[in-house]
Formats: sequence, structure tokens, C-alpha cells
Amino acid sequence: MFRTLSAAALAALFALPAVAAEVTVRDAYARSSNPKVGGAFMVLVNHGDAPVKLVEARSDAAAKVELHTHIMEDGVAKMRPVEAMEIPAHGEHALQRGGDHVMMMGLTAPLAQGDTVALTLVFDDGEEIAVEIPVDNARQDMGGAAHGGHGGQGGHAGHSTTPKN
Repeated sequence: MFRTLSAAALAALFALPAVAAEVTVRDAYARSSNPKVGGAFMVLVNHGDAPVKLVEARSDAAAKVELHTHIMEDGVAKMRPVEAMEIPAHGEHALQRGGDHVMMMGLTAPLAQGDTVALTLVFDDGEEIAVEIPVDNARQDMGGAAHGGHGGQGGHAGHSTTPKN
């Protein structure tokens, strides 16, 4: 029995990724002032020794979920999808209004104050973090620019969220 346990433990060890991201989520919330679109905002904290990239977000709350950022074009802030968002080693990356964020388009139901949204964050090393984030439509802008064309999806700070594994 000891050999079987040891072999199983050894197999499990080799099945793990070589560099596991040690990312936690802080201050997460979702917001929408439009029944068709919403945004998710949070701080991603990387406790690991190597940078990691957020490469995808998924949610059953919307038909389409994308990683977005804002760019200035001819003096106007515009949103654009991005392929990834890097979280530096032993650092953090804020997803906030007027900057990087998760965009949810084609909401399956309006984001009502006090509800929660299930969101899965996917990283470049294959790790996934499932979180339940609160909807806070009353959250005020905390220094970011208006969320151009999507009705102002929020600011940064507030709730703590523990990843669900």
C-alpha cells in the first residue's frame, strides 16, 4: 500500500505545472448601468516569483466576455480588447474603471445591486481561479476616466473576494 500511495503522490506531483501562479483576487466587484453590458473590476495580486498573465475571463452571466483596456485616440478614451494582462512577480495589477477591466457583453440578466456574478479567470500557465463577485452599481469612480460608451462600470476598491477552488 505504501508503494501505491507513493506512486500516486509522485504522479500527482509531475501533473502539476512547473510554475504555478500564486494569484489572489482582492477588492472585486461588478457593475453595470446598462442592462446589456457590465464590467468586472478587481486587484490581481501575484505572490509568485515569476510574472503571470491573465489571458481569459469567462462567465455564464454574459454571451461574450473579453479583457479590455482604455486607450487615448485623438483625445478621446476608447475601449479595446487585449490578449493578456500581466501581473508582475510579487506585484499586483488593478482592473479598474478607465483602465484594464473585464467586459461582459450580452448580459443574460441585468446586474442587480447585491447580486453576485460567477467569473473564472484563466492564466497563461493554465491555472484558473473561480470567484463570486458582488454587484455594486452604487460604486463611485475612484479616479479613473468614465467608462466610454458602456455607461460607467465602476471604480476601484471595496470588497474582498476569496477565490473558489
